Amino acid sequence: MSTEKKFVASPEGKGKAKQLRMFALLAWLIAMVGQVVSILYLINDETLTYLIIAIVVILALAITGSTLWKKANRLDPASEADQTKFFFQNQFGAIMNVLAFLPMVILILTNKEASGKTKGIAGGIAAVAMLIAGISGADFDPPSVEKYTEQINSQTEVVKKLNYDSDNVYWSRAGNRYHLFDDCQHIRGREQSLGSVQDSWDEKGISELCKTCQARAIRDRNITDADLDIPVLEGEDILEN
Repeated sequence: MSTEKKFVASPEGKGKAKQLRMFALLAWLIAMVGQVVSILYLINDETLTYLIIAIVVILALAITGSTLWKKANRLDPASEADQTKFFFQNQFGAIMNVLAFLPMVILILTNKEASGKTKGIAGGIAAVAMLIAGISGADFDPPSVEKYTEQINSQTEVVKKLNYDSDNVYWSRAGNRYHLFDDCQHIRGREQSLGSVQDSWDEKGISELCKTCQARAIRDRNITDADLDIPVLEGEDILEN
């Protein structure tokens, strides 16, 4: 269609994504340093407790890094047109999280100075931590420019049907959804922004229509469920918007 919009990350979104990725890399760097220290000084029978503590700290840092990386990808997603970049950008968290543990696991199990008990306990804990980190770092539903473009255009059409062919919506700085009415209970009295559906995505990242506003528009404008290609909730949404 001639009015179809293509998602392009805004300068603000790109800036926030860059910042998040820098913090993610910092978390992974500290985790890697912790791994090196653990390998050099903690793989022995006398320091087993400290090694376990180090593994837990490294796991926390790895999960923090991958969480920040995923948030950055949702603000500035890759395009599916470049499959190599798309894969590595979205699964980079899983790769880094595994690397934060794999050398340690190998060296614990092959260490000749540690006892079998120490190898079994520390190696098992490190292997489980690596598994947890790898799974938490993987993105099983990765964002993409194409996916966002499809969602934006689909949501824009729904909003126009509910809003007299206008895609202007409201959103608040602290909220995670956009609204059809500036007096909606979830944003009433708050500082609000006004713009298109795509504007709300550009400023806030992933967003969706407030269910309270959706239900109100359906009632006020005599629209039936069949007119919309999205599920309609009965009653009002009690979640904070």
